[in-house]
Amino acid sequence: MTSIAILGFGVVGGGVADLIIHNSKEVNHHGGDDINIKYVLDLRDFPDSPLADRVVHDYSVILSDPDVSVVIEVMGGSHPAYEYTVAALKAGKSVITSNKEVVANFGDEFLALARENGVCYRFEAAVGGGIPVISPMLSCVGQNKISEVRGILNGTTNYILTQMFTYGRSFESALKDAQEKGYAERNPDADILGTDACRKIAILTSLITGALIPTELIHTEGITKIRDNDVRAAEAVGCTIKLVGRGFAGEKPFCTVAPFLVPSDMPLSGVSGVYNAVEIIAEPLGNIMLYGQGAGAGATASAVVGDLMQVMRMGTGCYAPVLNKCTDIADYDGFASRFYIAADKAYSDIVLEAFPSAVVIPSESECAIITESMSERELSDRLSAIGVTPLSKIRVL
Repeated sequence: MTSIAILGFGVVGGGVADLIIHNSKEVNHHGGDDINIKYVLDLRDFPDSPLADRVVHDYSVILSDPDVSVVIEVMGGSHPAYEYTVAALKAGKSVITSNKEVVANFGDEFLALARENGVCYRFEAAVGGGIPVISPMLSCVGQNKISEVRGILNGTTNYILTQMFTYGRSFESALKDAQEKGYAERNPDADILGTDACRKIAILTSLITGALIPTELIHTEGITKIRDNDVRAAEAVGCTIKLVGRGFAGEKPFCTVAPFLVPSDMPLSGVSGVYNAVEIIAEPLGNIMLYGQGAGAGATASAVVGDLMQVMRMGTGCYAPVLNKCTDIADYDGFASRFYIAADKAYSDIVLEAFPSAVVIPSESECAIITESMSERELSDRLSAIGVTPLSKIRVL
């Protein structure tokens, strides 16, 4: 019998409990043991829950119980999740989490503590929701030289952008629809400003580089500035617009989150609605993409319980390499790509003179182009030299 404690009994915590209870035959078969949800830690009581008698409000009860070998932290936020995780690892208990914020901020410390105490720290659900991403990267693809990992990492923004492209909705209308359907929070900033995707790409980049880049050093843009004209321009050149997180291995690690024009012949272009996808570029493997539902109680619970079964089957061996915090990252100004630029029609002549190799996108109201590949610095210098502040600037994948 494997006894566990669940920290947080909200949407995800409830989903984890439901999956363990209702799919007990499958979970026990693949985990190799029966699972006993011995404690549920929450500030609230749940008198109508079948686990009502397992609810505790004092974390020390869990820490002091030697029967509890695994703690599932699904509270969200950095604190007290950080303090609870450290205490559990030091107490010799493995920890599984879906909490992307705490992993992005402290994953290096947690992995080192897990190794020191002979336990495991796992966080599959923190990146892809229900999509198995981390385990395949480490156990199936890690022998390759991975040069880049990139993906659509936030279902809310992908849903909004799909609505804008498929139904011609404005950003504001698509966001309201996402909120009404429960895909976006009342305060959607973490999604639409790119914060959520930033945390996830920080984690993924750390797995291919060993360097955990502080999220405040990651250049992050959201989708709030995407206009109707940008959608039409992208369609005119056979592209969609996606919020993409990109992480690169190299002499210095680098990652970013921003909207990108994605050509229709690229796999990420077809990822629509609330679905997410992660693409791995490796040698000699080539490109592979992992695709599925990125959020929701069921999908996230599936990844959490999948980690639990891995711990039950394989014991407490090291899950991921110990990471190191890294502030020595590649210069963002040197990041190169093609750019979609939109400017006032009055600037057409000087824009086309400054970018003579650009592809011109037909537009009656604006000057819209796609530049040749150049660095962020070179683009900024050219625009400054001609005195043009673009209406839109979006990179091309």
